Amino acid sequence: MNPFEILSNAKGLKEKLRQAQEDLMEITASGSSGGGIVNVTINGNFDLISIAIDPIAVDPRDIPMLQDLIVAAHNDAVGKVRETAKDKLGSLAGGMLPI
Repeated sequence: MNPFEILSNAKGLKEKLRQAQEDLMEITASGSSGGGIVNVTINGNFDLISIAIDPIAVDPRDIPMLQDLIVAAHNDAVGKVRETAKDKLGSLAGGMLPI
């Protein structure tokens, strides 16, 4: 096996991974829970970008329910980002990216 060929392939793979990371940052997904009472939007790095809460969900006597709805909406959005990333990146990810 030619060591120069290995180095050449490694450079190409590094560039593909860099591009894949940039592509991930362009992905956004929204998730919801409670029939749309809580909606969140995240990016491909799973950072929470925005949150929208229907005023009907704000009951000071039931804060734990609102917290559960926010977590559920976030998890819904995370699942959507993972699916989109798998579709966009395909075999390139190959288990190397956290998707």
